[in-house]
Amino acid sequence: MLTQPFADAIAAAEQIITEARHIRTEQDLIEGYDYLAGSIRASLQMAWAYERDFPFFVQSTGPYTKVGLDNPDTLYFHAYLRPEAEYVVIGTRGSTRDLSFQVLNGDYSPVDVPDSLTAFDDRELEIGSDGRYELRFGPGPARPGYVHLGPDAAMLVVREVHSDWSTEKRGALRIQRIDRIGETPPPPTMDMLTKRYGVAGKMLVARLQTFLAFPEWFYLNLPVNTMTEPRSTPGGLTTQFSSVGHYELDDDQAMIITVPKSDAPYQGFQLGSMWYLSLDYINHQTSLTADQAHVDRDGLIRLVVSERDPGLANWIERTGHARGYLQLRWQRLSRDMKPDDGPTVEVVSVDDLPERVPFYDQARVTPRQWRARIAARQVAVAERMLG
Repeated sequence: MLTQPFADAIAAAEQIITEARHIRTEQDLIEGYDYLAGSIRASLQMAWAYERDFPFFVQSTGPYTKVGLDNPDTLYFHAYLRPEAEYVVIGTRGSTRDLSFQVLNGDYSPVDVPDSLTAFDDRELEIGSDGRYELRFGPGPARPGYVHLGPDAAMLVVREVHSDWSTEKRGALRIQRIDRIGETPPPPTMDMLTKRYGVAGKMLVARLQTFLAFPEWFYLNLPVNTMTEPRSTPGGLTTQFSSVGHYELDDDQAMIITVPKSDAPYQGFQLGSMWYLSLDYINHQTSLTADQAHVDRDGLIRLVVSERDPGLANWIERTGHARGYLQLRWQRLSRDMKPDDGPTVEVVSVDDLPERVPFYDQARVTPRQWRARIAARQVAVAERMLG
């Protein structure tokens, strides 16, 4: 049966989910099965998008195909490449805070992070007055407007990052292999479909194995309820620094994360589940950018991670997740981040927050104001983040 390898991969993937070491509660398992469904969808999409001669950009992750602690503020796109071919990328720059490009030599695996062959943002592009730009990729020597593809180049990743969800608009983007423009791809064959079902199955299993291993490399070896100093993000995204950690809190505890509002164009914080996925960022405030956050008059952002509602603008909702991951990102940097740019962390009783949070009264919000914040998130995601 043509689909049998993929069916076998789904069974293997289900076993990976049910045997995950972090599972403690029924909620953990339910979320695992939900993650499995999104991974099945994503693996099929990626296998059928594996087209290097007539390439196109696909959205790598989204609210229903989450993976790799996806950033709620970022639209991720990718296209596959042949290192010996030449490609043209034509786009229109939107008003989002950051637009970056990265060429990888492969995909993430359970034992390795792919090498970044090149990474840059749109400050290196020549953008016209109408916002249009053109960029070429190929085996030739690097020059303005032309990016050299190394012999192992396999994938082009594009990230478009929002900071103010309510006003920033995404741009446009397309890719073509230059010597195939105007030609047509061959029709599908049974051999091609057999290979794609097999590839989709391998992608599914590798995806789950990899991103259960990933936190072991970069998060779980850290002391609980702490965050690192800012550091260059692993994987070669040279314009990004991050600070990471993992938490474990009971329902009467709150974590106060204090961080300066940065001079970086983008600064964002989020929580992640033990499946290494973003929490529901559409209907709950599980993330905040510097533009969305309340900034105290001393220039500091004080985020309060808790299950109970503290009545504060910068409440980060745990949504029932007693354990999870903490992530701060800074992007479009023009300097290295220093320890003083990073966060400090304190765990306190929720009842003690009025005494432990400076400028507490100025950061208060009413239930009506909170409902308006959530409504704005829902509208922004529907209109811009997915539009």
